[in-house]
Amino acid sequence: AVTPAAHAHNAANTDVPSPDIRALQASMTARFAQLRRFFDTGALGLTQDGLVQIRDAASLSLPDRGLLNRLVAEDNKDRESLYNEIARANGHPEWAGDLRKIFARRWVERGAQSGWYYQNAAGAWVQK
Repeated sequence: AVTPAAHAHNAANTDVPSPDIRALQASMTARFAQLRRFFDTGALGLTQDGLVQIRDAASLSLPDRGLLNRLVAEDNKDRESLYNEIARANGHPEWAGDLRKIFARRWVERGAQSGWYYQNAAGAWVQK
């Protein structure tokens, strides 16, 4: 039997063109310029469910902590919307959860730089 995640992984067009998806991707790309330094310092990491999370708030100055809290909230909102939009564009809104896992792996494999933190399958922070 094929698991839903495997089915979504094999069947989903994760590059489906849509104005909403392009707008979300553009928003995330623009925000990444601000997020990158937090990934570089290890204060921010990629979660196992396709989101970003503050990993080391103690390393941040108070102004940076406020900025990063806002950026993380905005980015995770866009990420949630992206997964939902891609699932909907594929005609399978129920795939959103599976797409989160697919993208979580993809963010680490294709986007994360050496030294960045991500959560492994057990939820522990590891460095790439």
